[in-house]
Amino acid sequence: METDILYGRGCLTLRLPDELEVVAVRKRPMPRLEDPAMKLAEAFRRPCACPPLQQLARARQTACILVCDITRPVPHAVLLPPLIEALLTGGIARENILILVATGLHRPNEGDELREVIGSDRIFRSIPIANHFARDRAAHADLGRTGSGIPIRIDRRFVQADLRIAVGLVEPHFMAGYSGGRKLVVPGVAHCDTIFRLHAGGIMDHPLAANCVIAGNPVHHEQMEMVAAVGELFALNVAIDEQRRIGFVNFGEIAASHAEAVAFMRRYAEVPVDRRFHTVVTSAAGYPLDKTFYQTIKGMVGVLDLLEPGGTIVIASECSEGMGSPEFVEAQRTLCRLGPERFMADVLARNLARIDEWQTQMLIKALRKGRVQLYTTGLRPSDLDDIFVDPVAAIEAAVMESVKAHRDNHVAVVPEGPYVIPVHRP
Repeated sequence: METDILYGRGCLTLRLPDELEVVAVRKRPMPRLEDPAMKLAEAFRRPCACPPLQQLARARQTACILVCDITRPVPHAVLLPPLIEALLTGGIARENILILVATGLHRPNEGDELREVIGSDRIFRSIPIANHFARDRAAHADLGRTGSGIPIRIDRRFVQADLRIAVGLVEPHFMAGYSGGRKLVVPGVAHCDTIFRLHAGGIMDHPLAANCVIAGNPVHHEQMEMVAAVGELFALNVAIDEQRRIGFVNFGEIAASHAEAVAFMRRYAEVPVDRRFHTVVTSAAGYPLDKTFYQTIKGMVGVLDLLEPGGTIVIASECSEGMGSPEFVEAQRTLCRLGPERFMADVLARNLARIDEWQTQMLIKALRKGRVQLYTTGLRPSDLDDIFVDPVAAIEAAVMESVKAHRDNHVAVVPEGPYVIPVHRP
């Protein structure tokens, strides 16, 4: 049997013997928008829980638009030109519109990479664009604290704009339930103190801080409190299929429009399965998510409900940029030195996270369920000492080893990694 899985900018073809019982778990087929521009225009005219976009623009002098960084395959080339045009038509001057890249604590996107993020050369050349820098305390407005005491510090450029819009991809997220909407604001343009508290070990360890969970999710709850403190916010939400084609767009008040987008995405991204497997093959969803091992961990967590306890996950990720941030590498080395239990004891003893250690905490969630093996062509031999999972030279050989070890010839393949969440429903 042959199955393609996303890897880098293309696919890997997985060739497995016919005697194996292979089940592919994919998104349900998503209707493709044949004319996204027309749908966008309609969304701006008839938004969700707010006045039309041009009417909003007529009452404002400045606008700040949040966009995802390079780690998300957001079709900005389709979304941004009509959005900017609507603001200009509404009377906001071009020089008073700022596109702010919601990097969170990720590195800034600059040069050709920033051009790739924006997608449109015309927008790139004509509209001011800037990166968010989470460590610059003076660049953030202090908006108080959430009920649990987390400081609400948000980029001043966004807070002080007359019209605030978040443009985001709505997809499963292994901490916040679903991405997009409020996540562009926090952690997207939040100060590091806010991010550290939001990602504290106790919050990340909560059983409802998980893929596709909104109700009761402490991450989502804190984010919504912070968004409310900012004030009037709007969102342009988009959903895409496995081929990165647009299946849904809407615009409106940030909470209502995001909830509508999540309701749409649930029908396609959450896939019920009637059994679990001892061998699961998956990906990190290809470029740009599989540029680092840091992002690859999302794919490991995404398939956990599909895995029999003690089973094996084989994940393919190019890791073309290596491990990730220096802070993440340090967290991984700490894990290698202390082991999972001592690492978690230290994390849970603090209410303040260290940069990027939350991703290592999510890795431990996968390791507690079973064995994890990684196929990659992007990591250096020295990097493999820090991953705390088992590197493999060939996916097929790893699958056959797992089938033999578990005495079970049933194999599940999830080609799109963390964008598809298998849900076990016997």
